[in-house]
Amino acid sequence: MSIICRADISKSTDFQLKHNFTIFKDGKLVFLTVSDEDDARYEVPMARSSDTGEYECTVEAGGKTKSSNSLHVWVAGMTKPILTAEKKEVLEGEVVKLRCELPEEVPPLYFYFRKIKMNSTPKEKYVFEAYKNFSEVEFPVEEGDNILQFDCFGKRHVQREFDSSEHSNKTLVTVREPFIKPTLSVKPSNNITEGDRIQLECSTVVARMRDIEIILQKNKTILNSVRDEKVLKYSAVATPEDSGEYLCKVEQGRASKSTKVNVVVSELFPKPTLAASMNKLDENRELTLSCSVSGFRKANFSVLRRTSNGDVLLKTSRNLTMRVSVNDTGSYICKAEVKGIVKESKPVRINVYAPVSKPTLSVASGLPEVVLGKPLQLICRSAMGTPPITFTFYKGNEMKKTVINDTYATFLDENIRQNDRRGYRCDARNNHSSGVKTSNILNVTVVVPIRNASLGSIPYGEVEEGSEIAFLCSVKEGSWPIHFRIFRKTDRDVLVFEQSEHADRVMWRKGTMSRQDTGTYYCLASNRANVDVKSHPITISVILASWQKGVIVAFVLIPLAGAVTLALWWFLCKKKKAKGPSMEMSGPALATNSTSEKLTRQHNDGDYYSGPDLEGAEVEYTEVEVSTLDPHKAPVQKGTETVYSEIRKANNGCVIARWESINAVENP
Repeated sequence: MSIICRADISKSTDFQLKHNFTIFKDGKLVFLTVSDEDDARYEVPMARSSDTGEYECTVEAGGKTKSSNSLHVWVAGMTKPILTAEKKEVLEGEVVKLRCELPEEVPPLYFYFRKIKMNSTPKEKYVFEAYKNFSEVEFPVEEGDNILQFDCFGKRHVQREFDSSEHSNKTLVTVREPFIKPTLSVKPSNNITEGDRIQLECSTVVARMRDIEIILQKNKTILNSVRDEKVLKYSAVATPEDSGEYLCKVEQGRASKSTKVNVVVSELFPKPTLAASMNKLDENRELTLSCSVSGFRKANFSVLRRTSNGDVLLKTSRNLTMRVSVNDTGSYICKAEVKGIVKESKPVRINVYAPVSKPTLSVASGLPEVVLGKPLQLICRSAMGTPPITFTFYKGNEMKKTVINDTYATFLDENIRQNDRRGYRCDARNNHSSGVKTSNILNVTVVVPIRNASLGSIPYGEVEEGSEIAFLCSVKEGSWPIHFRIFRKTDRDVLVFEQSEHADRVMWRKGTMSRQDTGTYYCLASNRANVDVKSHPITISVILASWQKGVIVAFVLIPLAGAVTLALWWFLCKKKKAKGPSMEMSGPALATNSTSEKLTRQHNDGDYYSGPDLEGAEVEYTEVEVSTLDPHKAPVQKGTETVYSEIRKANNGCVIARWESINAVENP
């Protein structure tokens, strides 16, 4: 096959031009040459399927380059593959190793191998080789393979299609048996009777005694096996369970051959049957157990009781009669033996019942009471009686609930009303013939929680010191007895009164109130509902008593009034004395008026103080000078007048009142 690239170039007649020719296949460079000719030729001496593809060429001349259109080339067919086998003769269980080669073909390639067997469909394997033009596989030689033929062929993926080669030459492989198919014999025969001894024997003939194993199994359970021996033997006393299909298998390497045989074991006698006079009975009643075999009487019988520690023999006999107690409850079986074959019956359940005792009905909390709005849980219990026990609860004459349990049952009543007066009772019964036992009637007290506590007092708000006060704490609703507590609020609440009453109120009389009792009070009320209800607080003020007010008036206000009266009288007397000397003086009336005015003003300005205790005050007198105007001398004449200043001192040494000297000056 030749791929020709031709350049069409216009030039002068005598101009020589070199051409660079490049040929590509599927984008890869396959040919390159430089020539002064107008064409170049890429020669493929022997075309193969691998030469199929898209070809194009490029020409470069005089600094100019042009490319051709692509050209698709299809090379049909592939070379014939060559198949070789590693061995021409093999044993069963070995493998045949094959090699298939596609000479002069370029990968990637697909290789297909076939194992051809007489009168069967060929088995095929394929291998993908990305980098090799040959491949190898192994075929196992199985049981029954005798003369085998193998061949192979190749495929290539081209343009979304497969191109296939023709099949290779057929290679012949001969198979030899490493051992013959085993034989399995049963003695005395394939049909035997229960109790007889069954013997099975499996044997084979081997080509070489190495790594050979004989296995005997039944229903995929291995009964026995031997290695590096030609014969396997197995023996057992036949039972009906030994009926079935037995398989003897011989294995060596990968080779395996097997033989099957079916064995039927006839039953010597059927399983015994245990019958009870009754399955449920009262304690101290008589129970009879009888064992029998249908259509067969010559057997050794025994009656046993089944326990967790094994079967306990009760009697070696066909029949057993006994007076039962509760402890005899359980499962019983019987066994029958003939010719060394022992068979046992299906277990029979016997239940012995003791009568239930009279049930007791109680409240789960312990006390026969319930808080209004909360559920009531009752427990019905029978101290004696064989379980299961059926408990039935009644409220009044209305059935509420039925429970099946061992020794007790519970009932929850969530519909409790305040005036519910119906009593509760319960029944208990089991399978004992004595029937139903009924509990005593249980009456339950409904406890109404406290509602709306309030606190009042007489007198209310204010009370005289030393007087009596009465506190009244009451509730609007609540079951008796009610526990009342009265507290006074301080830095911490102080309990001042506590009492329980079968009433909705309580009164507390406090005989003598003092200033320390002033404060805020509140009360708490509670009952068996265990809910504290708090009242609104009230404030109590302790004030002075009437006689205390009188004492204050007598010892404080009256002396104070006397002191004021005495001070006023004294002031008036002093005023009169002041007026006398001024009239005797020769000066004008202005000086006198001025002096009087000043004395009066000083009194009004507060220089006078009257203390609370004037009777014990000391009186002091002081001589002072008073200057007056002399009309016969100019301009001013000084005169001296003796005026007594009265100073009162209280017992504590404080000055009560005093007069100071006054200098009066009159202008001419």
